[in-house]
Amino acid sequence: MDVSPYSRGEEHMNKILLEVNDLNVFFPVKTKGFLFGEYTDLKAIDGVSFKIYESETLGLVGESGCGKSTLARSILRLINVSNGSISWLGSDITIKEKKELNSIRKDLQIVFQDPLASLNPRMTVGEIISEPLINYNPNLNKDERRFIAEGAMEKVGLSHSAINRYPHEFSGGQCQRIGIARAMVLKPKLIICDEPVSALDVSIQAQVINLLMKIQKKEKIALLFISHDLAVVKHISHRIMVLYLGKIMELADSNEIYKNPLHPYTKALLSAIPIPDPVEESKKNREIIIGEPPSPLSPPSGCVFRNRCSKSNKTCSLEIPTLQEASPDHYIACHYWI
Repeated sequence: MDVSPYSRGEEHMNKILLEVNDLNVFFPVKTKGFLFGEYTDLKAIDGVSFKIYESETLGLVGESGCGKSTLARSILRLINVSNGSISWLGSDITIKEKKELNSIRKDLQIVFQDPLASLNPRMTVGEIISEPLINYNPNLNKDERRFIAEGAMEKVGLSHSAINRYPHEFSGGQCQRIGIARAMVLKPKLIICDEPVSALDVSIQAQVINLLMKIQKKEKIALLFISHDLAVVKHISHRIMVLYLGKIMELADSNEIYKNPLHPYTKALLSAIPIPDPVEESKKNREIIIGEPPSPLSPPSGCVFRNRCSKSNKTCSLEIPTLQEASPDHYIACHYWI
C-alpha cells in the first residue's frame, strides 16, 4: 500500500520506537468542601494504547480538551501517569528515575504550539538552539556549539547571520523554525509537534509543514503530529489517531481513514472540512454532532461518545467499546460501526 505523503517502506514498520499500553492520566479535582473536601478524578487520558514506528508520522486529532496535549506531555514524562506503561525502544520509562530519564530525553523532543512564547526573549537565537548541547554535550566548547547551531539554522531555512538576534526580531514562522532547530540539534529519534502551525498564517503553515516533512525524510525522524486541521494532518501523516474525551475512537492509515472512516465521530470531523469551491460546498452533506462534549469529571457510562452519537442505543450506555481491528490495520472503538 502506498502510504501518504511518501512511501514509508516496510523496514520502517519493523522497528517500534514508542509503545504506549493502557495509559491513564488522572488529575484529582476537589469537588466539595474547602479544607477537607471531596476529590474526584478528571480522566484526561483513559486507557490509550498505540505504537509509533521509526521514520513515520502519527497524526493525532480531536476536539479541544480531548487530551491531545496531555498525552504528548505524558509521553515526555512532563506529566506523571496514573496507570499504564510508556516504552521507549523496549524500556518502560514510566518507572525510571529523573537521572535515567535525562539520558532518554535527548531522543524525545517537542515543538510547542506558540512559537514566540516557547522561546526565551532574553536569549539570542544561537543561545536558544545551543542550550540543549550545554546540557547533553558539556564537553563542547563555545565555538563548536556555535558551529552546530549554525548548521541547525541552515537546515530549517534560517541564515546563520541571524544567530545573534533575539526572538522578537523574527516573524511567527521564523520563530517556529527556531523551535524546530532547537528540537533537532540533539538528533532525536522522535519529535512531538503539539499543534505547531495553528498560530501561523496559512501560507506560513504550508512552509513549516513542508519543512517538517523534508527534515523527517532526510533525518529519519519519527513525528507525533497534533493538529485540529484535518487537511494538514492528512498531508503529513502516515497514520491517524482520533481521540475523544481521553479515549481512542479510531486508528488507521491516513488514506484509509479519509476514504473509509468508520466511527461516527471521525465521519463528522471529516465532513466538517470545508471545500474551497462554494458550489461543491453547498452540495456537501454534513454529519452534525449534537450537543457539547461532556465534562471529563463525569464522563458518560459505556461509550463516552454515546450522548452525541445518532447510532447509540442501550448497549452503548452499558458497555465500554474496546479498540478492535475492523479491517487490516484499521482499528475502531464502536459497538455499531457497520
